[in-house]
Amino acid sequence: MNPVTPLPPLREVIARHGLSASKALGQNFLFDGQLLDRIAAVPGDLTDAEVLEVGPGPGGLTRALLKAGARVTAIERDARCMPALAELGEAFPGRLRVIEGDALAIDMPSLFEGKPHIASNLPYNVGTALLIGWLSAEWQPWWRSCTLMFQKEVADRIVAGVDSPAYGRLAVLAQWRSVPRIAMPVHRSAFTPPPKVMSAVVHIVPSEPPAGVRLATLERVTAAAFGQRRKMLRQSLKGVPGALDALETVGIEATRRAETVSVAEFVEVARVLG
Repeated sequence: MNPVTPLPPLREVIARHGLSASKALGQNFLFDGQLLDRIAAVPGDLTDAEVLEVGPGPGGLTRALLKAGARVTAIERDARCMPALAELGEAFPGRLRVIEGDALAIDMPSLFEGKPHIASNLPYNVGTALLIGWLSAEWQPWWRSCTLMFQKEVADRIVAGVDSPAYGRLAVLAQWRSVPRIAMPVHRSAFTPPPKVMSAVVHIVPSEPPAGVRLATLERVTAAAFGQRRKMLRQSLKGVPGALDALETVGIEATRRAETVSVAEFVEVARVLG
């Protein structure tokens, strides 16, 4: 959907408002319009869809989402970015709602009547915490999909398969009731200022949760197992009441290590423990 008035280049907007990325807020700005349009296309058709964006900064991804036809609710804690976002709202009347505040302290589900897509170039210092909160929400979740920019190391941990170095608690939490994939890598040179690490966009779609499994139990088992990941399960899980009996019931050898246990096997252990 085209804006009411032509949009100036994002670099010009940032220069006019005297903006610079804040290291304290984990900010890194993206200027490449084609890249931003590709990210906005990852969730699929956004025509008149509700989208939540956390940390829009000066509005690079925001404008791409609005151009794709979305109705965007953006949460931004950096007051310096408000004038630039206000200009963007004027260019797309009635399609951008900006909330100034800390996303970690805001009840985001209450902002929507339906289920929004989440699309964000997340601030690196809060990205993992936000994702864990969204994955831990009551299921089925309050969101339709997540399209999120992470440091590539974090992205790899989200999508990691069993028996790989990146496989751990985050992979189990993400994969036991959703399907994550890396939608695209993003080179560090695409950002201003360039971060020290490479990045990747992860797309996550919720799936039907396994029956009879409590998240709290799964988290307790995986915390113990991966907390001592180089030890055999008979050692790492001995502090979890009933866990060693559950391993035997499921048919998992207690001499195995956490990184060899699949998401499905962890789910079965949690189901037996109740």
